[in-house]
Amino acid sequence: MATWSDFAAAEPLLAAGIRALMEQYGPGMGYLATVRPDGGPRVHPVSPVFTDDGLYCFIVDSPKRRDLERDGRYALHAYPPEDNDDEATITGHAIGVTDPATITHLAGTLHASPDVDWSLFELTIDTAMLRHHGPAGALPLAATPFAPAFAQTWQAPRNLRRTLAVAS
Repeated sequence: MATWSDFAAAEPLLAAGIRALMEQYGPGMGYLATVRPDGGPRVHPVSPVFTDDGLYCFIVDSPKRRDLERDGRYALHAYPPEDNDDEATITGHAIGVTDPATITHLAGTLHASPDVDWSLFELTIDTAMLRHHGPAGALPLAATPFAPAFAQTWQAPRNLRRTLAVAS
């Protein structure tokens, strides 16, 4: 696992492209996939928060939060752009943030209501992918000339990965 800052330092152009796609509508927007207790996927929209120090997500009391508390594996996919079929996905582990200074700073900066039952998670990065489909889109049925899709990928180096124990 790498932090967002580890990833951005290792692959600044890829990180910038992913962040731009996630923040294309202003605040971060994406689909968060978590692992249900039965092993199946659960997908919900979220608003990821990018900082120089990390990638975070406020999660209200919900099945998705309980998924992350039980099994931190996640996948985050950007909302699709309106003018093309480009896509960005990152995978990793969500870790509950317990540092009061980080929580207070992000909650204050983002106006997170103290009246809402939310928890802050840091999203670490195991893999990252940015795919450009070009002007013809993902299904270039009538495109001439055809431009193949171009994908950039990254995987956290072994020295940044660690195995998390999954609670039973």
